[in-house]
Amino acid sequence: MKPPASHNLEGSHLPILSSRNQDWENILVEQFQQPTGEARGDYSNEHVIYLSLVRRPVPLLQIQGGKTYTGLYGKGDISITPAMTPFFARCARWERDDHYLQIRIASRFIQSVARETLNKNPDSLELIPEFQTRDPQLEAIGLMLLAELQQGNDGSKLYVESLANVLAVHLIRQYTATQPQHPVHEGGLPQRQLAQVLDYMHDHLEQNIKLADLAALLGMSQFHFSHLFKQSIGTAPYQYLLQQRIERAKQLLKQTDRSIMDIALECGFNSHSHLSKQFRQLTGMTPTTYRVG
Repeated sequence: MKPPASHNLEGSHLPILSSRNQDWENILVEQFQQPTGEARGDYSNEHVIYLSLVRRPVPLLQIQGGKTYTGLYGKGDISITPAMTPFFARCARWERDDHYLQIRIASRFIQSVARETLNKNPDSLELIPEFQTRDPQLEAIGLMLLAELQQGNDGSKLYVESLANVLAVHLIRQYTATQPQHPVHEGGLPQRQLAQVLDYMHDHLEQNIKLADLAALLGMSQFHFSHLFKQSIGTAPYQYLLQQRIERAKQLLKQTDRSIMDIALECGFNSHSHLSKQFRQLTGMTPTTYRVG
């Protein structure tokens, strides 16, 4: 799902970085450098999170749903605007490098996670507006999304989907009018289910494996699947998938004379450079060095 365009009435400006062209599902992440002036927003199908990245506190006026807040915004301050809530902001002074991160997450995705993960009627969930809050976990998720945005890694979809699910569950737990209890699953996946998932991953390394596909194999929510998978083998699905792709690449590098580009594509990487970057991070050497070593 690609989020619809925003409805900024004033203060419209282009982001420094955007995930709009990276085909991330259910979530749009953009980094802005904020000019002095006013901005308005009205998102009917998305909840919006603003994470301040400013170097020094700045005075900011906000109006959400008829309520007004005025204060100094510093690095790490967060505001949350629920879907269908008109938003207005005005700042009289910004430093040249002052900026913020905007995360737009589809409201229907939040509803889906509530229903599948928490067995909760999504119609009863109401996201609470926040003008200025500190939330280390929410900030950490935002910064991890920003890091992926900055790297421009086309092969990170599984990782981004995992972060989107964690973000959705966190919002439901911490920022809804009725905060449901999240069911606890202990012990990881049964051996039969774990083997089914691992076999699927090994058989489809060259394909764009989605978290939703893996969870659907076992008929469970993406959040529960990620949690139980990590309990089972000690690593997240996206990390395990990357490790297996690198192992397949190592095998092909040693046993065949195929080009590194061909090997990259067969192992699920979109380019020679993509494989080289991930290969070097996990092994400490380039594919070429490994092949001749």
